[in-house]
Amino acid sequence: MPRRPRLELPGIPMHVTQRGVNRCATFLDDADRHHYRRLLRNACRAHGVQVHAFVLMDNHVHLLLSSSAPGAVSKVMRGSGQAYVQAFNARHGRIGTLWQGRFKSCLVDSERYLLAVLRYIELNPVRAGMVALPEDYHWSSVHTHLGIACDPLLTRHAIYMRLGSDPASRASAYRAWLREPLDDALASIRRHLAQERVLGDQRFQAMVEKALNRPVACRPRGRHAIATGKTD
Repeated sequence: MPRRPRLELPGIPMHVTQRGVNRCATFLDDADRHHYRRLLRNACRAHGVQVHAFVLMDNHVHLLLSSSAPGAVSKVMRGSGQAYVQAFNARHGRIGTLWQGRFKSCLVDSERYLLAVLRYIELNPVRAGMVALPEDYHWSSVHTHLGIACDPLLTRHAIYMRLGSDPASRASAYRAWLREPLDDALASIRRHLAQERVLGDQRFQAMVEKALNRPVACRPRGRHAIATGKTD
């Protein structure tokens, strides 16, 4: 059975993740990470895609992307991903696939959930126990959002820009936001990404469902969830 087209709408941010096959490493050193960034940046420029956040972990990546053209994000991920595998295999003397199937993606309601997804992405190294603070990890967009650097790969999202009237106030507000607990947002973000559904309130989900003529809400899990109508 052919796969259904992924949920993608022009102008709506997409939380994207791609993992190494069998949890294997996708980056062995900084040279790998630099090359992945170059390929991603070139592909985004070619297809008019903006990068709002990223983190490059040892065996997976998280990205927050948006585009004004339908299908552009898929073209970026396919093109940069394939080119990276070829370069990675040639450099490290290996053959075969590197990514675990196609990438996972989730549309994100900008008004209510975008900042939570930004924080989720940039706190990945902290949750993994790699660093104590997100800014201690080099391969992340957090340094731009905290005003420590200005990464040419990034386009700051309009929601982030509303945090303050100038760069210093935005960075300060975002730093305070990073220190806030994720609460229920962590499980919700993971669930919607795993099922490739739409992260947003009912009104936003209804809008996307009408636009794409497809169900967009998370499916219940397990017999208990089906019987009770509850999800985890």
